Amino acid sequence: MVEVRRDASCVTAILRAPQGNRVSAAMATALIELAQQVEDDDSISLLAVTGASGAFCSGFDDGVDPHVVESLAALAKPTVALIDGDALDEGLELAMALDIRAASARSHFGLGQLARGILPHFGGTQRLSRLIGGGEALRMILTGATIDGGQAMAVGLVTYLAETPDQFPEMARQLIESITSRAPIDARLVKEAVVKGFDMTLGQGIRLEEDLYALLQTTADRAEGVRSFLEKRKPLFKGI
Repeated sequence: MVEVRRDASCVTAILRAPQGNRVSAAMATALIELAQQVEDDDSISLLAVTGASGAFCSGFDDGVDPHVVESLAALAKPTVALIDGDALDEGLELAMALDIRAASARSHFGLGQLARGILPHFGGTQRLSRLIGGGEALRMILTGATIDGGQAMAVGLVTYLAETPDQFPEMARQLIESITSRAPIDARLVKEAVVKGFDMTLGQGIRLEEDLYALLQTTADRAEGVRSFLEKRKPLFKGI
C-alpha cells in the first residue's frame, strides 16, 4: 500500500509492501493519483516519498503502469526521496526521478536489471548518467554493482546523508522544513528554471531565468518577502 501523511504543506507517501517495499500495480496507480492531487492542490508545496520497515524500494512488480515514474518527475513542485534502506532497480529509478535524495549510510543503491535480462526502463540509464557521470553509471549498470550511502554521497547520487539510522528522521525533518519555509511560487519557478535549463544553451537558460524572475515580481509572496525583510520578521508566504 501507499500510506499518505500530511504535515502542514508537505505530503509524504510511504511505501509499505513485502520484499523491500516492491511497488505493485495498485501502488503505482496510487502514486500517479497522488502526484495529480499534489499538483492540483495549491496548499501543498512539497512531496516526499519514503519507504517503511528499513527499506526504500527494491523494485516494481510486473504490470506496473509505465507512467508512474514520469508522473512524479513531471511535478512542478519540489520533491524529495527519503531513503533509509535499499533503493534498488526500479526503486532507484523512482528515487532518481525526484529532485533531492537524502539517505542514511546503511542504504544501498543499484540497477541490477541486466541480471534479469532486461534494461532499466523507467529513466534509469538517463538519470543515473546525468547524476554521477557516464563512466560510473555504466559501471553500476553493466556489472550490477551496488554502492552504499557514503559512496552515493561521494559520487553525487544523494545530497544529504545521515551517518546512523537514528539521525535520519531529524535530517529528513530539517530538509522538509527548509524547503517548505520558502515561498511556494519561488520554489516552483526555481525548479522550472533548473529542469528546463538542462535542455537549453546557457544563453537560453539565462533568458528563461530572467523571464521567471520578472513573473515573480508580480506575486504577493514577493511583496511579503520584501516587507518581512524590512520588518525583520519571518515571512508569511501564501503561494500567491
